[in-house]
Amino acid sequence: MTRLLRNTVRLGVKELYSLSRDLVLVGLIAYTFTVAIYTVARGQQTELSNAVVSVVDEDRSVLSQRIRGALLPPHFRPAELIGLDALDRVLDSGRASFALDIPPGLQADVLAGRAPTIQLNVDATAMTLAGNGTRYISSIIQAEVADFLGRAEDQVAAPTTLTVRARFNPNLESSWFTSVMQVINNLTTLAVILSGAAVIREREHGTLEHLLAMPVRPAEIVLAKIWANGLVILLAAILSLTLVVQIGLGVPVAGSLWLFALGAGIYLFAITSLGVMLSTIATTMPQFGLLAIPVFVVLNLLSGATTPLESMPEPLRTVMLASPATHFVAFAQAVLYRDAGIGIVWPEMLTVGGLGGAFFVCALIRFRATIAAAR
Repeated sequence: MTRLLRNTVRLGVKELYSLSRDLVLVGLIAYTFTVAIYTVARGQQTELSNAVVSVVDEDRSVLSQRIRGALLPPHFRPAELIGLDALDRVLDSGRASFALDIPPGLQADVLAGRAPTIQLNVDATAMTLAGNGTRYISSIIQAEVADFLGRAEDQVAAPTTLTVRARFNPNLESSWFTSVMQVINNLTTLAVILSGAAVIREREHGTLEHLLAMPVRPAEIVLAKIWANGLVILLAAILSLTLVVQIGLGVPVAGSLWLFALGAGIYLFAITSLGVMLSTIATTMPQFGLLAIPVFVVLNLLSGATTPLESMPEPLRTVMLASPATHFVAFAQAVLYRDAGIGIVWPEMLTVGGLGGAFFVCALIRFRATIAAAR
């Protein structure tokens, strides 16, 4: 046991030294956990912002002018007044996301107690923008009509009143979600790439034969690559959460970073083992890249970080339960968003550890087969 620990530590230090000399990988780590996190969190928004609305005003009344004037920043740009013949053209050309057609006689019909129809044409290419914008515009029109008639919007008779209170993200800011989930996704991607590249690099540089000539066992080599690369990624992820997410983006992290680090360490053991296993299947770095891309794309897209697991088809949801990424995303969301303690998240940690052990055994078997073939 002492020999296993000593050799694993020494080989891991050698791995860290080798990684530090690879400036491309070092630059990739730095970029992935800084610029890539910040730009995605700031650039990818699900809330409505600066939407372009074109208005066909066939009524030219006080009420229609009030509706046009109520479409204000930051949700909308100032409404552009167009003719009826240009309505389809602005949508087809992509100049506007919404085209509002106010019919003639709108104000007269409203004052007479009739229920006129206002047509809202929506470019649903961007589905999130279309859905959110439609709700905003509908609410604005209802409020303006109620105010024009001299009644408060909440005085309209309704069977029930719905009061919404959002927990953990009261202002529903998308950056609070995307920034943390981007750290998780990048952690998965880099864990696969770095651990696999460590094995491929040994083979391409011819140093794998040197390791085989040393009095070390395959398990020690694999463990060294797992802990060394996992440690680098773990430190980068913690620094990213602290410096980029919390300080740079101003996103509050409710839970314990120490508990997250513990769970992330267990998860990295599983994912780096998967990366080593993939590197034993591929023989060159280009082959490994082509093999790894669909793996971490599936892990990221179907883990629950982008789409809730509950909304997936039942067979797919069952299959994804065998992925450590699914359980780690649930763990990370519970800890970082909802301040869950270890008493709540220990089943996810245990599951990830079990899956990591299975991946490690498979990686070790494949690595031994690769060594046997090289000899």
